[in-house]
Amino acid sequence: MNVRAVVVLIVFLLIFSVMVTRVGYIQMKKAVKGHELEAIAEDRWTRKQTIEGKRGTIYDRFGDALAEEIPSYTIEAILDVNSRNRVEDPRMTAEKLAPIVDRSVVELERLLSHEGRFQVELGPGTKNISLEKKREIEQLNLQGINFRKEPRRYYPKQTFASHVIGYTERDMSKARMGLESSLNNYLVKEDGFIQYLSDRKGIKLPNIDEIIELPKNGFDIYLTLDSNIQMALEQVMSQVEEQYDPERIMAVVADPKTGEILAMSNRPSFNPNFYEEITNYTNFTVSSRFEPGSTMKIFTLAAAIEEGVYVGDEYYQSGSYQIGGRRVRDHNQGMGWGQIPFDEGFQRSSNVAYSILALEKLGPDRLFHYINEFGFRNTTGIDLPNEVNSLVADSYLIDAATTAFGQGTAITPIQQIQAVTAIANGGKMMKPFVIDRIIDPNTGEIIESTEPEIVGEPISSTTATQVLELMESVVDSPAGTGKPYYIEGFEIAGKTGTAEIPNPNGGGYLSGHGQYIYSFLGVAPKSDPQLIVYVAVDRPELDLHEPGAAPVSQIFTTIMKHSLQYLNISPGAIVSQDDLVVEEGVLTKSYVGESIESAKAHFREIGVEAIVLGSGDKVEEQLPIGRTMLIPGEKVMIATDSNTYKMPNIKGWSLRDVMKLATILELNANFIGSGFVTKQSIPSNHTVEKGDYIAIELALPNGVTENVFYNEEVEAEKIEETEEGVQID
Repeated sequence: MNVRAVVVLIVFLLIFSVMVTRVGYIQMKKAVKGHELEAIAEDRWTRKQTIEGKRGTIYDRFGDALAEEIPSYTIEAILDVNSRNRVEDPRMTAEKLAPIVDRSVVELERLLSHEGRFQVELGPGTKNISLEKKREIEQLNLQGINFRKEPRRYYPKQTFASHVIGYTERDMSKARMGLESSLNNYLVKEDGFIQYLSDRKGIKLPNIDEIIELPKNGFDIYLTLDSNIQMALEQVMSQVEEQYDPERIMAVVADPKTGEILAMSNRPSFNPNFYEEITNYTNFTVSSRFEPGSTMKIFTLAAAIEEGVYVGDEYYQSGSYQIGGRRVRDHNQGMGWGQIPFDEGFQRSSNVAYSILALEKLGPDRLFHYINEFGFRNTTGIDLPNEVNSLVADSYLIDAATTAFGQGTAITPIQQIQAVTAIANGGKMMKPFVIDRIIDPNTGEIIESTEPEIVGEPISSTTATQVLELMESVVDSPAGTGKPYYIEGFEIAGKTGTAEIPNPNGGGYLSGHGQYIYSFLGVAPKSDPQLIVYVAVDRPELDLHEPGAAPVSQIFTTIMKHSLQYLNISPGAIVSQDDLVVEEGVLTKSYVGESIESAKAHFREIGVEAIVLGSGDKVEEQLPIGRTMLIPGEKVMIATDSNTYKMPNIKGWSLRDVMKLATILELNANFIGSGFVTKQSIPSNHTVEKGDYIAIELALPNGVTENVFYNEEVEAEKIEETEEGVQID
């Protein structure tokens, strides 16, 4: 017995020694079989919750959101038989859900009838739904239908500068194109977290410090785009696309004084909220080069004037011009117009005139010097992705002639915009840009900003003025090819272009009615240019009697007139000393902060109709703002210090007045047609909230057409306007 006791004691001591040694080893190493004990304990007792950051917002120049992160919701159906809140009637639930989520009743019923599942998602149409649709479904009181909240990227203005802004995946996991992609490093967010110790039920332990890592929100981007001008451009381009079904349309509106891009659009375009439907990923205005046609004559003319070799009243023989073994012909089948002065050659867009200027007056070396000076050999450096460079033909003598009048050499629309700023800005050429500033939303600090940049002075201000005079004569002279671009009361200066398109099957150019790129590059007002508008329409489907200028002028005249009026650049307005009476117009005063009655009395006195929005007593906002010239009978919008607003009856209103209403109430307006309002989707006297959507139909009065400025002389010259392309034997 004593021996056994000793043996047991020895064994016990050995086991105890091993255990003590093991415990000491574990305490020292803090690991078991390679597993870190502290990490295991921390994981078991530590709770970590994500604090979501927010992707940066892209705004227009006035702070209207163009791309933003918003909450969205995914529908989940509870099917667990042990749950009190489960779908008990799949058929009834499917029938009520189907019309809202645009799914078939049969498919939804099948998904809602899965036995053995705890919960299911219901597929397309039930993911990333808006708050409005969520509320609509909640009002149905469907048992077992829940919602999972998750962030998504949303583009509130739909098809709006889509190729400029680009898009991300809905969950923002990938930025795909446009500024969303090129500025992703600025826009991207970093999630934060909160970490604390808890008991086994997850309840935070008392008197324990938390670890908090705040999220980093993405920076906000402010663009130079003006939503008012951009929206008007989108609308008229959609109308032209529907009417003429062209291969593509490109349009840019810019400020010649600064280089700011106020609007930019392409067709085909897309709605970035439905990026699966995209058919065109190319921003043609910066990523497509083509032979510009006769808009290039602007810069050849400027070079000749600057070099002192241009004599406008000097005569030359139009029709055709021999260059070695090749012959350049004017666009009227080489017949020309006899002996005419060079000024008339510019107005008629004579290829012969500009071949003579290039080869006999300037010479190829000086011509290509100005091609360089106007920036046609380099990209502009605009802050948009995927800008392509030009292809300048300069190997042979014929290349100088064809480049001078816009064939053979391929350039981009944005290069033309940059070059024409020198014409419109007293000789100073401005770099185009679309990003105004980048801001840290947490601190308000400006991270980066863009200042107007002069990138060259290819010509003098005297030359620029002379070129503008001749460009105006293209529009308002009897011989000018630009008469379809005339706008009553405004000084429009510009140049038409009709560019031939290389045959994709090889050999020569496409031929036939409508098989050209028709364009117009214009500035206004000529005496002090405030806007540049470039429009190009590629191969529209024209009726036999229609000129190529028809779709281009519809876009140009609509957007130029709208923009000039919106910017309060009115025809013939001269301000008098009392700051109230002007020729052909009246100046408003600002009544913000004053009583509604005093504002109404003032506007009634000067013959302007005041539209009062809301039931408050004070003027909270006024549009147009004070010191703005208005035409008598025009409308001024006055928003009061009210919480709710009633929709006025806008039937018969002009597009300009409706745009003011949409701006002051922050309505998302969709315009159909042109002219004056005939229908409104929100009836008059209905309550509206900021951000509401409204569809507005417009039409011209009976007997009135868009191009009321056509006359018999223009009709007689339509053939000349549509066949401006070069003919080379």
